[in-house]
Amino acid sequence: MYKLDSTLETGHAKIDSQHRQIFAAYGDLAEALQGKKGRDEIGKTLEFLTGYVRMHFEMEEGLQLQSGYPDYQRHRRIHAEFKSTVDRLNGQFGRDGPSDEFIASVTRLVGDWLFNHVRGDDFRMAAFVKSKELH
Repeated sequence: MYKLDSTLETGHAKIDSQHRQIFAAYGDLAEALQGKKGRDEIGKTLEFLTGYVRMHFEMEEGLQLQSGYPDYQRHRRIHAEFKSTVDRLNGQFGRDGPSDEFIASVTRLVGDWLFNHVRGDDFRMAAFVKSKELH
């Protein structure tokens, strides 16, 4: 399971604060799934994570537009693809509940994606945004 530590901090306070919330929600979801919590608890945790990620993406995309981030369209497309993935997972959960396949998908499609996205795309974006905020 992934946790946000100093190696995943971008150095942008607002982005990092929201990333902490996302990783905490992902951790809560992973724990609920591994602990075989009830469907209602897992569903509420998944719903919170989904909503928070969408809000976070909007905030990030706003920062990118304000700063004139040159890779905005690609970053936005990556966000849109992840939102589609999360929508599919929500549908899968609605149909099948917390199946073994769903648990594996959450780890692979959400945990791995968050970790890799923050370490790559978000580091580059946050550095650019910070450089523009200083001027």
